Amino acid sequence: MRPQQLQAFLAVAQTRHFTHAAEDLGVTQPSLSKQIQALESELGAPLFTRARGRIELTDAGQTLLPHARRITAAVTAARSDIDDVLAVRAGHLRLGATPSLCSWLIAPLLTRYLEAHPGVTVTLTEDGSGPLTDHLSAGDLDLAFTVGDMAEVAGLSVQPLLSEALVVASAAHLPPLTRQGFIGLPQLREQAFVLPAHGYDLRDLTISTCEAAGFTPRTGVDGGATDAVASLVEAGLGIALLPAMIAAGRPGLRATPLAPPGASRTIALAARREAPLTKAAGAFAASLEAHLTDLHAWGRLPQGMQAL
Repeated sequence: MRPQQLQAFLAVAQTRHFTHAAEDLGVTQPSLSKQIQALESELGAPLFTRARGRIELTDAGQTLLPHARRITAAVTAARSDIDDVLAVRAGHLRLGATPSLCSWLIAPLLTRYLEAHPGVTVTLTEDGSGPLTDHLSAGDLDLAFTVGDMAEVAGLSVQPLLSEALVVASAAHLPPLTRQGFIGLPQLREQAFVLPAHGYDLRDLTISTCEAAGFTPRTGVDGGATDAVASLVEAGLGIALLPAMIAAGRPGLRATPLAPPGASRTIALAARREAPLTKAAGAFAASLEAHLTDLHAWGRLPQGMQAL
């Protein structure tokens, strides 16, 4: 049974007149009659009889009537729901982000996005860049914010968004690491580092940055999320390489810039290369672009951030 056949049946059942039903549907009477005949042929039973010049429902027609109403209503609701998705009045966005991005970037960005698309539901997954790209490749996420070099991940398209400078964080109550306005990485060779836990992007970046300067960081405390690392540094248990924005937001930390060329990490948006974005994800990407453009134009990018 096709929806058009059921609509034709319901129109005749409502008007009890083929001509009036055809006018209501905006079709010709012969076309309407063919729809009814095709439906009767498929069901193997007549649906209408003519009694004393009046169209009446047969027993088969009476039986079909409530089913036809439910089916037609379901089809109409499905079309309406799809229209809502296409217009981003509804839908579901599955977003991934590293923990350090969720407070300053994701929260205001989602506020802006959901104000424009209140019917969309969002699922946010927090994890390191590696696990997030695995979720993305498996189709469990629509988009993911990553940090570090993710350009070589097979099957993903990665759009660099921002460059985030790293600084040397030390306890504010302890003597400064240098009297100059910056410090070179080799000067940190003898310092004890507070390292993020295994699996955190910042841990790998800290180690690779130090090794590029000719040494392996000496571990004072090993393990913890970014906030825990900052708290341990505030307590004087070691130093850490932290994003400038995080260090600037904690008065218990002293942030010392690195000597040129310094060190930074790249914040990017990743998506599956071969899979088209859903309407909800496409609208989010557009909202992200507008948000970053506004931050740059208004001079409101966080400390140590540069647009790419």
